[in-house]
Amino acid sequence: MAISRRWTSLAATPLVLLLAVTGCSPSGSSSPEPAPGAPAATSAGHGAPRAEGSTTGTSRVPRRFRHLLPGMPPVIDRDVYARTGPADLSQRVRRQPALVYVPDSMPGGSSVTVISQRTRRVVRTLPVGLLSQHVVPSYDLRHLYTNSSVSNELVEIDPRTGRVAAHLPVPRPYNLYFTPDGRQAVVMVEEHDVIRFSDPETFHRRDDLRVPACRGPNHADFSANGRFMVISCEFSGALVKVSTLGHRVLGVLHLGPTSMPQDVRLSPDGGTFYVADMGTDEVRLVRGSRFRQVARIATPSDPHGLYPSRDGRRLYVSDRGAGRVSVVSFRSRRIVDTWTIPGGGSPDMGGVSANGKVLWLSGRYDSEVYAFDTSTGRLLARIPVPGSPHGLSVWPQPGRYSLGHTGNMR
Repeated sequence: MAISRRWTSLAATPLVLLLAVTGCSPSGSSSPEPAPGAPAATSAGHGAPRAEGSTTGTSRVPRRFRHLLPGMPPVIDRDVYARTGPADLSQRVRRQPALVYVPDSMPGGSSVTVISQRTRRVVRTLPVGLLSQHVVPSYDLRHLYTNSSVSNELVEIDPRTGRVAAHLPVPRPYNLYFTPDGRQAVVMVEEHDVIRFSDPETFHRRDDLRVPACRGPNHADFSANGRFMVISCEFSGALVKVSTLGHRVLGVLHLGPTSMPQDVRLSPDGGTFYVADMGTDEVRLVRGSRFRQVARIATPSDPHGLYPSRDGRRLYVSDRGAGRVSVVSFRSRRIVDTWTIPGGGSPDMGGVSANGKVLWLSGRYDSEVYAFDTSTGRLLARIPVPGSPHGLSVWPQPGRYSLGHTGNMR
């Protein structure tokens, strides 16, 4: 888990191409079916109608969009977030209550606090396992899973009712992801330095990957074609590039002795991974193809979470040690705005509301949750919650499918 100094001392935005690219899957067959619950082909992700179709099969398409992972939904208009705009709530989640799920990551914490997005008040407290880290949407958008590390379980929440539905045994789950084809779950067993590939429904183990250079596998994101993932290794100051199908290490990028990489998020154009480095107070930009750092953005203290805006133009960076949020332009790769919590705070992890108007973040060391107006940066609410709130999930969110974490939607 992320350890702050406070406690230890106690690519440019993609141009929307007007050419609607159609093509075929790598095998030459028709494009794979969209994930369950996908919106209709006429849904508008970022404002214009989107044409379905794989982006493979033409030399004019960048390599990063070719040879899609078999079975994954197609990338639209060369924009990995094209179907995560306000108009893209799937039929499966459209009638689900708009809630915020806040896990308590204190060693003795055993609850998820549920907040109404409308009233910004606590509506109930759910009993879950000890040391709950993140609340994660399933690939098919049917379930939410609380990663309860000390209890060695995933606690399933039914998003239709906002209540606990089941308990699934999983050793020391810290974070949870799903491959873009929906056929594998990836559990970050941070405590034991294990990247576990599992059945996405039962979570029975299929394969364990241990990388000597990766201590504390933590957060991740997948390439535009789904063929590999980039994983942050918090306690060894490194990133690892792992193949989705073969579970092989494709590369290791050492970031330095003071590095403590956290959240990872792919740029809309699919070319660059943004990595929040809490140890060096910067967001690192890493080219996925060559797996090397190409730029950096200096930030205030302890950058931790990364969340794209609903229009795909900006990236919200939670600066946990500074009590601020840095707003980064994908186009200029610069901070264009800074939101400050009056009186200070510790913004950590969270997500953006379905309509894009509110950014919700947990206050890791202040036992509260923050709600920011994304148009002005004004703090709308700070809501008291128990213990040490961590990887809160805002639900429902737009998208065809979930890659996991607190809502990495595509």
